[in-house]
Amino acid sequence: MEEIKEAESTEKKSLSFVEQIVLDDLKAGKNGGRLNTRFPPEPNGYLHIGHAKAICMDFGVAEKFGGTCNLRFDDTNPVKEDVEYVDSIREDIHWLGFDWGNREYYASDYFPQLFELACRLIKEGKAYVDDQTSEQIAEQKGTPTTPGTESPYRNRTPEENLDLFIRMNNGEFDEGARVLRAKIDMASSNMHFRDPIMYRIIKTPHHRTGTTWKVYPMYDFAHGQSDYFEGVTHSICTLEFVPHRPLYDYFVDELADETYRPRQIEFNRLNLTYTVMSKRKLLQLVKEGLVEGWDDPRMPTISGMRRRGFTPRSIRNFIERIGYTKYEALNSVSLLEHAVREDLNAIATRGMAVMNPVKVVITNYPEGQTEMVEMDNNPEDPTAGSHSMPFSREIYIEREDFMENPPKKFFRLAPDGEVRLKGAYIIKCTGVKKNENGEIEEIYCTYDPDSRSGLPGASRKVKGTLHWVSVPHAVDATARLYDRLFNVENPSAETERDFRELLNPDSLKIVEGIKVDPFIAENAKQGAKFQFQRIGYFTSDLSSTPEHLIFNRTIGLKDSWEKEQKK
Repeated sequence: MEEIKEAESTEKKSLSFVEQIVLDDLKAGKNGGRLNTRFPPEPNGYLHIGHAKAICMDFGVAEKFGGTCNLRFDDTNPVKEDVEYVDSIREDIHWLGFDWGNREYYASDYFPQLFELACRLIKEGKAYVDDQTSEQIAEQKGTPTTPGTESPYRNRTPEENLDLFIRMNNGEFDEGARVLRAKIDMASSNMHFRDPIMYRIIKTPHHRTGTTWKVYPMYDFAHGQSDYFEGVTHSICTLEFVPHRPLYDYFVDELADETYRPRQIEFNRLNLTYTVMSKRKLLQLVKEGLVEGWDDPRMPTISGMRRRGFTPRSIRNFIERIGYTKYEALNSVSLLEHAVREDLNAIATRGMAVMNPVKVVITNYPEGQTEMVEMDNNPEDPTAGSHSMPFSREIYIEREDFMENPPKKFFRLAPDGEVRLKGAYIIKCTGVKKNENGEIEEIYCTYDPDSRSGLPGASRKVKGTLHWVSVPHAVDATARLYDRLFNVENPSAETERDFRELLNPDSLKIVEGIKVDPFIAENAKQGAKFQFQRIGYFTSDLSSTPEHLIFNRTIGLKDSWEKEQKK
């Protein structure tokens, strides 16, 4: 196999431990030399960046070694599932750059086989129906250091158990009245072996099977068997499933033989500073209106990051950098931002926008005159070309770029001071106009006609360069400035406070009436990415229209992660 030969030629240190396991299995000819992974999301919420790490592993290792990867929805709990989530999961995986071809499956595809297997285990005395409450069952499980106690219903006859189980599925009993448990070992040192629940009663209609089923399999019973039914060779999951692996193998042993069996491998989860990865908590934020939906750009969801302006390549680069290990870690969001900034620097179109405008009148520039100056679309890309930008007698600059009484090393505009307007002329401040409250309304300047960028006189140097927009040509827009969702580094570690109390009140600031260059306005299709010069990277929001332009700040220009590395 060409893929194996290519992988063998790669230095081992370049492979993750998971990839090395897969390569070793392929070289040993296990499972007939096949490689088939799977990504098994639950359709009960939107995917977040932690899922992106799993997607990159599941699909990536299949691509690397010439295998295939299935998409299998783990739809075993109709109470929490919705077609909306199915659609969003498909979209997110495709956006990240992966495809499952015709290999889209559902755990519900295997409900008949799983039910048949459960009946067989009952007949063999390996499973029983328990009438106890969930609280009673939990109490009888014992602790890691003390054995559990057996259920009083553990020794029912196979005939009685089978009759009850079939009646459970016929809807004769209420939810919670009975469960089906595997009969394994209540004294096992592995708590998961202490007669785990295989099925519970749920009467909510299923989004695919309707009211066909009244009993639904638990994850530990359904997952390994679904892997087996699909021909999955490597079932790659996160570290919390390490103690579940013996149970995974136990149930798979009921089906597998020496010719084929799936293998579970675990890697560390992706944990990110200043956010939470709990789907339950993210759902709370959505339902309680604390964010504007699953795709709110402050959320760690893939759809939120997409809307904010993150690129698939930046997310994949970030995941590649943090790698896959067997040890849990808390990854700095600054490293993710570094990856986003690095990619946007290479692809984002440069343009001018003024966030907090103040008018500058260039008194010696001809009234009514407009000239066009050339701006590079992206200096990082020689093929990106340039665009024209109008320059006139009146322009907007940032209010923060002018001070009447500046401190030392203030290299922006001040009385009698000079600055260059990027791509245009050098101007000198000659005075200001204030309103009755003492606020500056207009700044008066003169320009040096020989200093225009690109002309011989442009060689004259000044220390400051400002961005600007022509007043008569400026287009009004709205900017949404996003920051970290939480104001503490690790919200999950703050166990004494409700996580909602830790939300950053300044995670979103909306700035109306920013002024943008007409080139930006004309090219602001939804999802378009810009670098607003000297400000940051911005993306045109999904709700943006030509009549009402809305830009999301994807990321600032300053790279805190890179700065940390240089210390």
